[in-house]
Amino acid sequence: MSSAKIMEIVKKYTMVFALVLVVAFFYFQTDGKALYPQNLNNLISQNAYVFVLAAGMLLCILTGGNIDLACGSVICFIGGIGAVMMDKGISGVFAVIVMLVGGLLVGAWQGFWIAYIKVPPFIATLAGMYAFRGLANVFMQGYTIGIRDEMFLKVFGGGADCYVPDIFHGSNINITCIVAGILIAIIYIAMVLKNRISAKSKGYDVTPLYSELIKMIVICAVVIWVFYKLANYKGIPAALIWIVVVLLAYGYITTKTRMGRYLYAVGGNEKATRLSGIDPRKVYFFAYVNMGLMSGLAGILTIARATQAQPTFGQGYEMDAIAACFIGGASAYGGEGNVFGIVIGALLMGVINQGMSIMGMEANYQKVVKGIVLLLAIVFDVLSNKKKN
Repeated sequence: MSSAKIMEIVKKYTMVFALVLVVAFFYFQTDGKALYPQNLNNLISQNAYVFVLAAGMLLCILTGGNIDLACGSVICFIGGIGAVMMDKGISGVFAVIVMLVGGLLVGAWQGFWIAYIKVPPFIATLAGMYAFRGLANVFMQGYTIGIRDEMFLKVFGGGADCYVPDIFHGSNINITCIVAGILIAIIYIAMVLKNRISAKSKGYDVTPLYSELIKMIVICAVVIWVFYKLANYKGIPAALIWIVVVLLAYGYITTKTRMGRYLYAVGGNEKATRLSGIDPRKVYFFAYVNMGLMSGLAGILTIARATQAQPTFGQGYEMDAIAACFIGGASAYGGEGNVFGIVIGALLMGVINQGMSIMGMEANYQKVVKGIVLLLAIVFDVLSNKKKN
């Protein structure tokens, strides 16, 4: 393999290698505690909102490096509405519907100002950050609202029973979890091979078979290892199911749909996109409506995880989502980024957070480290774009 090819692979998977190094670092620094089954479970559950928000944020960033600063406040506002409804005895199912619709309406509100009135996204969402934080405090009257709806907590990842039941009734290990991991690996292999055969039949260039095999083996090994670890605690957390559903949905949107192509086109060259007959306003509106929906779902997962809603929830969540996208390879200029990247970015941020916490590092120093990691990711993006130009 030529040195140029090796450099291309290193560049393409820089953050994957960084994630491996960070995991190894914290594994040795914490005497293996960072990879205990319970800590791995906590890594997934505690960062569920990051994966969900980052999926929505990716669409905004694709349109030209735009972001949503209001999503953390929207989480607090939407979560507060749902908690108050359930506290008054309203069905958890109806509360979830209201929260999701509420998120969509918030997204449509912000998307309208950005897409059709041409208010810069930074300003429009900054206004939303203040407004929805204030509305959340007004709605909850400054109090913490507890959640007692057991079905809601189980389905969305709260309490002690928010795990997929083991239908095989393993004694010391969750067999269902291991079987699920193996099935996921098999489905992934089948999809890769199907896509490869389809591409070859249409005359497209495909990656060398040995390269594809190495990639499949590594990914399948990681998936089965993760599910084995989870099986040694309580199994598959409900939050993981929601994460997978969201990531699959947005992976499909960005790669298989016309709107997905429009998002990349607007971020790449809005003027050329407009001249080709595509209305960029609809693309912007779609991106921010999706962001609102994901904020609503993240609000549901957040209050379920905490089994309560507080007026302080969601603070800094928008920064975690933005960081996950940029660290995962989304370009600050728009037009570049994918769902696989945000998974790596979210995992990297989560591992750093959890690893430093286990090591007992002070919270302020944790913020310093996260800031440096984000800066390095942006510098890498800027330098890459300079080389292209």
